[in-house]
Amino acid sequence: MISPTQFQLTATCPKGLEQLLAEELSQLGASDIKQTVAAVNFTGTMETAYRACLWSRLANRVLLKLAELPVKSKEELYQQLQTIDWADHIDVDSDFLIDFTGASEAIRNTRFGALTVKDAIVDQFRNKFGRRPNVAKEQPGVRVSVRLKYDQVTVAIDLAGISLHERGYRREAGMAPLKENLAAAMLVRAGWPSLKAQSGSLVDPMCGAGTLLIEAGLMAADIAPGLLRNYFGFQGWLGHIPAIWNKLVAEAKQRREQGMSQQFPVICGFEPGYKVLTKAQANIERAGLAGVVKIKQVDLAQLTPSAIEHMPTGLMITNPPYGERLGNEASLVYLYQHLGEKMRQCFSGWQAAFLTSSADLARRTQLRSHKHYKLYNGALECALYLFAIPEENFATDASIKRASVDKSVQQATTHIRLSKGAEMFANRLRKNLKQLKKWRNQHNIHCYRLYDADMPEYAVAIDCYNEWVHVQEYAPPKSIDPEKAAARLNDIISALPVVLDVPEKQVIVKRREQQQGKKQYQKRDSRGEFMQVEEHGCQLLVNLQDYLDTGLFLDHRPIRHIIQQQAKGKRFLNLFCYTASASVHAAKGGAVKTTSVDLSKNYLNWADKNFRLNGFSQQRHQLVEADSLAWLKEQTQRYDLIFIDPPTFSNSKKLNQDFDVQRDHGELIMQAMRLLTREGVLYFSNNFRKFKIDESLLDKFKVKEITPITIDPDFQRNAKIHRCWEIRY
Repeated sequence: MISPTQFQLTATCPKGLEQLLAEELSQLGASDIKQTVAAVNFTGTMETAYRACLWSRLANRVLLKLAELPVKSKEELYQQLQTIDWADHIDVDSDFLIDFTGASEAIRNTRFGALTVKDAIVDQFRNKFGRRPNVAKEQPGVRVSVRLKYDQVTVAIDLAGISLHERGYRREAGMAPLKENLAAAMLVRAGWPSLKAQSGSLVDPMCGAGTLLIEAGLMAADIAPGLLRNYFGFQGWLGHIPAIWNKLVAEAKQRREQGMSQQFPVICGFEPGYKVLTKAQANIERAGLAGVVKIKQVDLAQLTPSAIEHMPTGLMITNPPYGERLGNEASLVYLYQHLGEKMRQCFSGWQAAFLTSSADLARRTQLRSHKHYKLYNGALECALYLFAIPEENFATDASIKRASVDKSVQQATTHIRLSKGAEMFANRLRKNLKQLKKWRNQHNIHCYRLYDADMPEYAVAIDCYNEWVHVQEYAPPKSIDPEKAAARLNDIISALPVVLDVPEKQVIVKRREQQQGKKQYQKRDSRGEFMQVEEHGCQLLVNLQDYLDTGLFLDHRPIRHIIQQQAKGKRFLNLFCYTASASVHAAKGGAVKTTSVDLSKNYLNWADKNFRLNGFSQQRHQLVEADSLAWLKEQTQRYDLIFIDPPTFSNSKKLNQDFDVQRDHGELIMQAMRLLTREGVLYFSNNFRKFKIDESLLDKFKVKEITPITIDPDFQRNAKIHRCWEIRY
């Protein structure tokens, strides 16, 4: 304590808000203000402390300092805490909680530190009164803050209790809720306080649970955020002075009544999801802003100038998804591209702001920010980008304003401007499409590889499945700047819908890293969405979402066709069959029997669906769940046609020992040849780049490499995609 009426206080806040919080505290009557990391130290009366709890839109906690004590050991921590008379602060019949942060050489564990502080407090009470207060984890009577730094502890009473960002109105939140004080900081940085004073509008085109809208409404109505709370930490503290607090609450209620009676600016949000919109509406009502803050069920893509033409210009502000995936990377890229388009088309002449953790996604809006501020959303470093959206002719054109009823104009509003890198990539895609067009038309090819790291800096494989696009990003080397790699991937994603004329939601993006064994088949998602495709008269199911691979290896298209052409009247064996697409081709070609062996029950179920889709039953087409090599050793039945495409390496738990294609292929082929008829043929394929065929096989059988005829034009840019041999007696 500095004097009988002055206290040393600290207000904590999210990192990046220190300057704003210092300015806010100054307006609330604080003095001797000093900023530190994620906190502001200041001096004030009890009224100043209460006012900070009631009115701060930016603070997390307000701490009233009791003491600053040197501590070099556990014993000294215990002894120093005994110097504070805790009966002045905690009722013996009440309860309390210790918040301990920091560490030192002597006290390295916060739990250990908190336990030592608790012991010091309760022992003092037990010695003085013969009984002690309890420790409570939820809504304790008093919350004691102890911060250890450089062998010194700062002991304080937490006047807030739970964090001040928890206003009390948000019981319903979206998937990635924005904390209320961070939302308030965004509004302050974006200039909302001055814009609302000029009767400017505020629009959030992706409002989610409505946090930005509600915080803007509280500012516009001059409502103290603390009025919405039911409890503060100081209410169970013995130093609490109810008369001062009650006076401040009465003053705040009067200001709220006056604020709610004034003419309000337009505060409006748009949200496509009905469930989220319902949650937002409930939050608005709990905040007491029903009728002040309005939300409508509109998707960003459907937002048109007519939706806001009646509003005075003001601030467009939003917190779009970032950091975590939104389905896949493509969704985020397209979201930011559309956000940029809507900012130009619908908010010409407005101020705008959005928060994101990705500078590259911000660039996808194709708008130049005139200022940005570093902010932290939890531990995630973000930036708030500010824009002054220029007037553009097309944004005020009457035909654009009628876009909601004019389909052609509505399509024009979603036009995407490609970056220089994206345009360069788009030109390569156009070139590849032109080269493959004649071949695709001649052979009725609907599923094909369009691009495979043709340009090293754009390291992806792109496969087309009818009207869907499957993108696999090769993991960049560690020497490549992650931000640069992300920007290049976003260039790729931007170009695809433009070049291929497909809906953005039909672009699926995955990352392919070096795989071992059947790791490439491990599940990524659980959507269970299958799509039917056609290949040489066979109907096959692919799944673009749930696994790294899709259920159909496109590079094996030629060998599957060869099998189909040779299968008539023959018995066919397919080892390591995956989803048995080669077996379906054999059945389509007239095989009298097919046997398909794989260790995965999931893929055999998939294979069963493929057979049934083509009208084939398991009566003549057997599916076997087994280790292919172990199964071979026990078989005696002969086959006329055998196909083997093993993994490079597998160490499945179902295997007695691991499988290595280079080490084990000799025995595998020997066992398979034992089942092959004298006039039969075995096709062996694998994609191990350094593979060398066992020379002992060359002495025993007629072995001919046929790789060139098993590579179609769409894979000739990457001729090492696989190697294939024909083996006969």
